[in-house]
Amino acid sequence: MTYKLEFKQTLTHDEQQVLWSGIEQATSSSVGHTGRNELCFLLRDQHGVVIAGVQGNCDNWGWLWIDSLWVCGSLRGQGMGKQLLQTIEKRAISHGCTHSHLTSFTFQAVDFYLRHGYSIFGELPDYPPGHSRCWLKKALV
Repeated sequence: MTYKLEFKQTLTHDEQQVLWSGIEQATSSSVGHTGRNELCFLLRDQHGVVIAGVQGNCDNWGWLWIDSLWVCGSLRGQGMGKQLLQTIEKRAISHGCTHSHLTSFTFQAVDFYLRHGYSIFGELPDYPPGHSRCWLKKALV
């Protein structure tokens, strides 16, 4: 049998699902079904344009993973980020989550998450040079 290694800039939705399903199948014998539940909230303006949002997932182990939280520049500092963060955390709690985790860079939103109860549990200094990538966590209940 021959194989072909293919490079792609971005996976399709179906390709991503194949990878996630493969990981789920490979790990379920060791830790059981992860129970991955996607959680996404978008804020749109009057024209339907996305101006803010938060995306993540929760699992059967009681953890919320926040993958992305973004607010357009003109809305920053008005509480939209806090509202999105609280919204996804509340939904995760309703799914049985007791903790949350995420990653951010020091030039992005580490201070924002620290102000909202997260603590740094890992840091990769000088990534990128002059900054750090941080891993943060928070108890939700």
